[in-house]
Amino acid sequence: MDGSHTAGPPHPDHRAWTEPEVSGDLRSAGDLGEPIDDEALRALGNEILRLSRRRVQLPEESTLDRSSFRILWALAETGPLSMRDLEEMLQLEQSTVSRQVKAAIGRGLLEFLPAPGTRRRLLRATPEGERVYAHEGALRAEVFKKALAEFGPDRVRALAAELGALNDAVDRLTAAEPARTPGRQ
Repeated sequence: MDGSHTAGPPHPDHRAWTEPEVSGDLRSAGDLGEPIDDEALRALGNEILRLSRRRVQLPEESTLDRSSFRILWALAETGPLSMRDLEEMLQLEQSTVSRQVKAAIGRGLLEFLPAPGTRRRLLRATPEGERVYAHEGALRAEVFKKALAEFGPDRVRALAAELGALNDAVDRLTAAEPARTPGRQ
């Protein structure tokens, strides 16, 4: 990034990123050099919180809620999943995923099938779910294309690489300390 963007006013939740247990974990996670200063950590936290609380403004023809889209995305990325694997992939509690899956089944977007050689069942998208996901994915992609147009392809690739590296670092941290992952005990 070119550094010209300022973080803007702090979001009310910015303090969550400066608590000692959080900043300490992030500082010691990599041992790749000097510690990350609080100002940089706060700025990153503010931007992540700003991004995570946004809802993509979709055209009126959009019919798919966010939770159904995320489930269909997970299944499109991996193929059929058990409920437990879906919970892990989405980082959500069992009751939340069960409720969301039930609603999507009710809309004809998902179905269960037997897992070969076991008594387990796997969840997969129906043909209607695949069709709706492709349509909704295209709508969402258009919104992001417009938002990212000013970046240019090189900055978009760099942003994707940096976000991927951040996700990988967080994955390594949570794998090393699974009991400290909030909400997933």
